[in-house]
Amino acid sequence: MKNQSKISFILRKTEENTVVRTIRGGLVNIIPVLMIGAFALIFKTFPVKAYQNAIAVFMGGFFLKLFDVVYSATFGVLSVYMTFSISRAYIRQKTDSGAACGGAIIASLMSFFILAGAYLPGFGTDQMGPKSMFLAIISGLGASVAYNLIYSKLQKNKKNLFSPVADREFKHMLQTFSPIVIVGLLFGLVNAVVIKVFDVDSFRTLLSTFFNYLFSFGDTGFFKGLFFVLLSSLLWFFGIHGSDTLEEVMQKYFVPGLSVNQAAVMTGNTPSVVLTKEFFDCFVLMGGCGTTICLLIAILIFSRNRARRGLGLAAAFPMIFNINEMMVFGLPIIFNPIMFIPFIAVPLINYSVAYAAISLGIVPFITSNVEWTTPVILGGYTATGSIAGSMLQVFCIALGVLIYFPFVRMLDRATEEKAKKNFDSFMAFFTENEQNFNSTKITELNSIHGDYARDLCNDLRYGLKDFHMAYQPQYDYSGKCVGAEALLRYDHPMVGMLYPPLVIKLAEEGGFLPELEELVMQKAIADRPKLTSKFGEDTILSINVTGTTVVTPRYVQFCEKLNEQDPFAGKNICIEITEQAALLFNDDTVKALQRLREMGLKLAIDDFSMGQTSIHYLRDNLFDIIKLDGSLVGGITEKNTHDIISSIVQLSKTLDLEVVAEYVDTEEKRQMLHEIGCDIYQGYLFSPAVFLYKLR
Repeated sequence: MKNQSKISFILRKTEENTVVRTIRGGLVNIIPVLMIGAFALIFKTFPVKAYQNAIAVFMGGFFLKLFDVVYSATFGVLSVYMTFSISRAYIRQKTDSGAACGGAIIASLMSFFILAGAYLPGFGTDQMGPKSMFLAIISGLGASVAYNLIYSKLQKNKKNLFSPVADREFKHMLQTFSPIVIVGLLFGLVNAVVIKVFDVDSFRTLLSTFFNYLFSFGDTGFFKGLFFVLLSSLLWFFGIHGSDTLEEVMQKYFVPGLSVNQAAVMTGNTPSVVLTKEFFDCFVLMGGCGTTICLLIAILIFSRNRARRGLGLAAAFPMIFNINEMMVFGLPIIFNPIMFIPFIAVPLINYSVAYAAISLGIVPFITSNVEWTTPVILGGYTATGSIAGSMLQVFCIALGVLIYFPFVRMLDRATEEKAKKNFDSFMAFFTENEQNFNSTKITELNSIHGDYARDLCNDLRYGLKDFHMAYQPQYDYSGKCVGAEALLRYDHPMVGMLYPPLVIKLAEEGGFLPELEELVMQKAIADRPKLTSKFGEDTILSINVTGTTVVTPRYVQFCEKLNEQDPFAGKNICIEITEQAALLFNDDTVKALQRLREMGLKLAIDDFSMGQTSIHYLRDNLFDIIKLDGSLVGGITEKNTHDIISSIVQLSKTLDLEVVAEYVDTEEKRQMLHEIGCDIYQGYLFSPAVFLYKLR
């Protein structure tokens, strides 16, 4: 537990770091671009010869050209998207100003194009694609930080190069002009110094030269390949597209190996080169960087986290084709201390195992070209021309799953601990502001609590049928059970039982409250035979429905369908209308309630008081039962409250209504209610709400 707390502390500190949050946020926001480009590549390179022949000639190659265009519009300018997204992610953490956000993005894009060498002849997608993601992070983050400092300083000192103007939007633009110019000059100066000092044509070229220099020592053997895998994985972990950043290294040192092997075969000699591009694609990057096909399998088999398993299922299809951005950025793996060790270790171990297997002759040398999007098993067989290649992939995957397994469980535990802390904070916030949320949507709050509410809402939506019913018995003065209220209970897989009003609030905001209340009624009616076998056929089963749902045509039609299947008449089923929102008593409302009564359903008003709204409900004689507001029952020992309850009870007798008192938790309250004339009680004095099998 102590180690787990340390891990949770490190995770929390990492996630709170501005740089980490910026890079993660920037990467997550470009997932749609990544996925669109990835699918375009899959459709373009799908490794089936008949398919390739078909798209090459169908409609004059229209779809092949279309996939090329989509790929170029996504991956071809990926670093531009990345610069934009990182700048936006950073500045949104620092300010809500639209002017500041727009100015920072412009400054970042301008800085990127300066450092990338947009002024050079032949500048194009090669300089704006994945190879420049490292540069995109430097530009997006660095320029945004500089812009924000300059912009804040100028605003604080009320300095601007231009006089005030009438148009508000134009004025905002002018406020951004000075910091954009300063940032542009700053990055232009940095680029000029780099060109002068290192004798290169741009900052981007310096980065490319640096990475090439790292691999310029020694032969192209085991250790150079091992270092390539290590560096590529490290870059990925820090949010940089490692494979593409090191593409020039791959082309220079490893791509030629396949041609050497193929030439040897053609001349009747034995292939001798282990390290080829296909070697890394087939035996190291299975499922993508970090050999994440192993992580995917470990999550689907061993993870107890529903959201994580859902992510795994969503990411599974592209990962079959070795496209794993959804997993890397969505889990996330980047900047995740728990995932660092397996993400680095699994590719290194698989590299070593595969290198040894081919060097020792257990698996044939690679002699065939294989697209990197070729699925596992097929890729190993195609590359080596032997089933041994596929078996080697299977062995490496099994080994990787075993390594990832304990870290997946560790991630689950850390997530659970974090979720419980977040939940406690959120519940304190919710209960403190519960009354105010009647007119405010908590899922639309622009805060950490709003984020958590949205997560809970999604969990509830996907686990809609996983709720349970509890029943709180109602007793008369003689001690006989005369009824039971069906109460919704949702046991969240991570934080435990949710506060019922919160469940209703989230369901309402999520747009699935009617569906939830219909499921509640179905479950309660299904449980009725067990209740009546314990307490008798005269037991009244009360089922809560919100006032916004009960009068809708959908709910009335739902009840009519249930009534056709098994009539309500004579079964003492009561619809208890909760006052989440006051009923609007128009003709449609009255007709809906009358129709429910015609079916044989009883109607009850929950939380009844002497307010104008509650009294208004009694006008049309639509209700059979009223339940006293719990706050009234709680204060019955006070004279004024005692008199109010007495008035309600007398009024109810006049109108031939039954009165049920909730929150009866002491013998004193029961006796005082009895003396007033209220003889049906519900509360902890008799029993809390319990699951059906616990009812005595």
